[in-house]
Amino acid sequence: MLDKDDHVIYVGKAKNLKKRVSSYFRANIPESKTRALVKNIHQIEVTLTNTETEALLLENNLIKQYMPRYNILLRDDKSYPYILVTEHRHPRIAFHRGSRKQKGDYFGPFPSSGAVSESLRLMQKIFPVRQCEDAYYRARSRPCLQYQLKRCSAPCVDKVSDEEYQQEVQFVKLFLSGKSSQVIAALVDKMEKASLALNFELAAKIRDQILLLRKMQEQQSVSGNFAEMDVIGYQTKNGLTAVHLLMIRDHKILGSNTFFPKIPKDSIDDEILSSFIAQYYLSVGRSSRIAKEIILPFAIADTEVLNAAISQVADKKVHLKAVQRGERAEYLELANKNALNSILTKQSAQDSINKRYAALKSALALDEINRMECFDISHTMGENTVASCVVFDGQGPNKKEYRRYNVKGITGGDDYAAMAFALKKRYGKMTDVTKVPDVVFIDGGKGQLSQAEHFFSTWTLEKQPLLVGVAKGVSRKAGLETLLIDAGRKTINLSADSIALHLIQHIRDESHRFAIAGHRNKRQKQRNQSVLEEIPNVGQKRRQAILKFLGGMQGVLGASISQLEKVPGISQELAEKIFNHLHDKS
Repeated sequence: MLDKDDHVIYVGKAKNLKKRVSSYFRANIPESKTRALVKNIHQIEVTLTNTETEALLLENNLIKQYMPRYNILLRDDKSYPYILVTEHRHPRIAFHRGSRKQKGDYFGPFPSSGAVSESLRLMQKIFPVRQCEDAYYRARSRPCLQYQLKRCSAPCVDKVSDEEYQQEVQFVKLFLSGKSSQVIAALVDKMEKASLALNFELAAKIRDQILLLRKMQEQQSVSGNFAEMDVIGYQTKNGLTAVHLLMIRDHKILGSNTFFPKIPKDSIDDEILSSFIAQYYLSVGRSSRIAKEIILPFAIADTEVLNAAISQVADKKVHLKAVQRGERAEYLELANKNALNSILTKQSAQDSINKRYAALKSALALDEINRMECFDISHTMGENTVASCVVFDGQGPNKKEYRRYNVKGITGGDDYAAMAFALKKRYGKMTDVTKVPDVVFIDGGKGQLSQAEHFFSTWTLEKQPLLVGVAKGVSRKAGLETLLIDAGRKTINLSADSIALHLIQHIRDESHRFAIAGHRNKRQKQRNQSVLEEIPNVGQKRRQAILKFLGGMQGVLGASISQLEKVPGISQELAEKIFNHLHDKS
């Protein structure tokens, strides 16, 4: 369903299309959500599918693509954390989030990044497989500290044979697949062989691995017999809905996470839970480890079609169960309790945010503050200058709206010019009044604030933000900030314990953190960038050919013009250019 501007506002599926669409156009519609939807429908587009499962998968994909305002949306659902075991001569295990472009085996999804970090920490103790970045691994000429701590077998400097290392990697994969008992059996067999061969040092090392694995099993084992299942808790209270996911794998509680779906008014529980299950499980991908059983807090209408669709995605039979007794019921009670606790915690935090906003409105003499933005500049001695803009709305930080700007065309170290550049980038082409903030904070004194005053002096939109400079005190200690308004002619000093000041410090510190992170990333990228990338007419293929032919960057730097000429695809003229460029740099 589309509105008059051709924006998708709702995506749905139906066995009987005529019956489903007709239900929206009755004389009396009790649900306010449906009435609001129908009021905005301008056009309906229809796609036919062969099966209900195909319809469900298509619906999920379209919701992901268009994020329709009248659908239930699972926020932060585009990227779940995984553990990646790469495809290398010496594979590494690493935290992964995002698209799966890198070759390797992906294990997950995990309920939270904390669960991934805990699993990586445990594996580092048990399996001496590297977790370092590839660039660090390639640059090693001697073992690092992880080798000394016996947390890596140092394949980078051949302290372990390829066969032994691959065996450890295989153990990691089995462990991540929930087959720790199989790993222990293989290690016991390996220990016995080492002992019979009188290799007692190796046998003792394997014994320690086995003890660690068994200790971990004892610490994390549950009393029941359920090896693999997901338990979904569900609670609604004071206008908030929480869905808590408890994950059990190989008789261990792997972790848990609470989701707060974005829900249109008057949505029913059945619709909310069905949408959550579809959007979560149909997004994780075939290579993910979806549980064989998914325990539901109550029965839902779409159980059969969801069963079929999730089974198709998981490439195995998956069962959604709403009838719980015994241990399943105990787990469900725990999940429901966590969901309720998450709502209470979120509401408590929201109450604190509301009080801070109310105090800030009073301090700045504003009737309403729905959106605030803050700018900061970061650089090192004028190089790699990055400007940040962070956004706070009624819920606090809105990280999806954060922006960074690579500052160009200014004198290095000129913070005033950098601020002017960032403001022009942010607001220069803005036409949507709803995106105009009520308050713009500038991290800095009168000079930075004057740049904002100058920019907004020619502002043409109806809404005009209040410009506030946040100047640090002489000692630069938190609590001594001075607020500058009206080009610095008016100043406000809030007490150190003021909750309004705490909110300002929060947005200021967040903009500072975001700017520094962007600056560091830019600086690191520049450091990692090959000097060959700066040479005209030397593209990626030629760079690879040069490095491969001359044995790396050290060989390139030591090569003469005649040696560079011998590289396939490098002419005498280009060889001279490369040589001159490299030696001018040095």
